[in-house]
Amino acid sequence: MPYASAADGAALYYTVQGRDDGEPLVLIAGQSNGHRWWDAALEDFTSTFRVITMDHRGIGGSDKPDDDSYSTRNFAADVVAVLDAAGAGRAHVYGTSMGGRVAQWVAADHPHRVDRLVLGCTSPGGPHAVRRAESVSRSLTQYSARAVRQALLDLMYTPAWLAEHPGPYRTIGERGTPPHVLRKHRIASARHDAWDVLPTITAPTLVVHGTDDAFNPTANAPLLAERIPGARLHLIPGARHAYFEERRDLAGPLVRDFLSSVDR
Repeated sequence: MPYASAADGAALYYTVQGRDDGEPLVLIAGQSNGHRWWDAALEDFTSTFRVITMDHRGIGGSDKPDDDSYSTRNFAADVVAVLDAAGAGRAHVYGTSMGGRVAQWVAADHPHRVDRLVLGCTSPGGPHAVRRAESVSRSLTQYSARAVRQALLDLMYTPAWLAEHPGPYRTIGERGTPPHVLRKHRIASARHDAWDVLPTITAPTLVVHGTDDAFNPTANAPLLAERIPGARLHLIPGARHAYFEERRDLAGPLVRDFLSSVDR
């Protein structure tokens, strides 16, 4: 199995799929998730791009250190280590949820490595971000694991979609993740604040969000689009947090066309 070595020596599991001659595209998963986050949407990109996915540190096949290395900015450095290992000097970067927070740091700290940037269902973090409702946060801290799972599913997908798709669901956390990793991922995402560096991002940027996203409120999307020079904004009507899966009929072509466009 392919592994990259992070700056601190942590082993990072990654995969490469798609066209050998395609432009590199790295897909970055959400909090407490790894490369399987993208399973349902992967085919939207493999026919066009050389697609790189990875397990964040602490997740899946990657090392799980119990230290202070968990932050969205350090996760961004991990992404660059994976690009190095995969032989991708420059790549398109598409991150969703916490992966979108990580992608902001990749673009800000490593501009020469980013061709085009897509930020999905994410936020700038810090005091400028629009926080989710307290009722949503409470639903994710219930005593019953089954109740928390259902709350997550309801935040990710519409009831109609869930009724027709019995799973498995790849967006509600990687199974078997150690408690210390779950805690550190949660803290890393909560502490994200890239507000001050967003205006320095030079990569052409697309911001995508579902209009019915209560997990990461939709109001964060225009904040990002207004803060990043020249960024485009696209809202997907009726979509919740996992818009890239439930509404891949819209999201897949939208992102693919943006990444493939020639107005660079």
